[in-house]
Amino acid sequence: MKATFFNLEHKDTGSKARAGVLNTNHGRISTPVFMPVGTQGTVKTMTPRDLIEHGASIILGNTYHLYLRPGHELIESFGGLHKFMSWQGAILTDSGGFQVFSLQELRKIDEQGVVFQSHIDGSRHKFTPQSVLEIQWSLGSDIMMVLDECAPYPASREYAEKSNQLTLNWARQARELYAQWQPLYDHQQYLFGIVQGSVYEDIREYSANELVKMDFPGYAIGGLAVGEDKETMYRITELCTDVLPENKPRYLMG
Repeated sequence: MKATFFNLEHKDTGSKARAGVLNTNHGRISTPVFMPVGTQGTVKTMTPRDLIEHGASIILGNTYHLYLRPGHELIESFGGLHKFMSWQGAILTDSGGFQVFSLQELRKIDEQGVVFQSHIDGSRHKFTPQSVLEIQWSLGSDIMMVLDECAPYPASREYAEKSNQLTLNWARQARELYAQWQPLYDHQQYLFGIVQGSVYEDIREYSANELVKMDFPGYAIGGLAVGEDKETMYRITELCTDVLPENKPRYLMG
């Protein structure tokens, strides 16, 4: 029988903590889990053997950096990111949205996506909901992220509402594309929607509810750890988890 992507195994009776298992074609991942960061296709100072010996089951890659250098086409020619970096565990790639939006003066946002200049050579590029998904399909990551806008902190309510609506529109486009997707490699890839809304509780709740309607395989909570105090981060995280479905994984982005 085919395993479901996420199995909830234990819930703490005194809190909202829980434990589960992610079932990927590159292994079972017990949650909660810490993901070592392999931004550009390698975890600095560590070999794949080192990662295994230290208990890593999944690592994080960055779409923005891998797209610019060495390029997703090159990685695809090696048979995907797993083969390129000699890593047989699972890989999660973020959309690159945070890196692009942190460029500030080097990018321009519109309904279609974001135009930005490379921090390497100043060349111009455009990320759209479709192109970001296509790059991650090419990389072959086990878990992919939709393109989102990470609102700065502090952000006005007006900005947070507009930014969140843009993220939701992009998420709908990505979800529709994902439903039509045909695997490039011999393993399943899962797409996560990203809850945004800055520190405004009603915007966060609306964002989470709208994403749940889209029925993503999993959900991420973005736009936190960007300058707000810890209590605010905990409060927003708790609010989001109250809305997100129990039978789906949750990823607190950092």
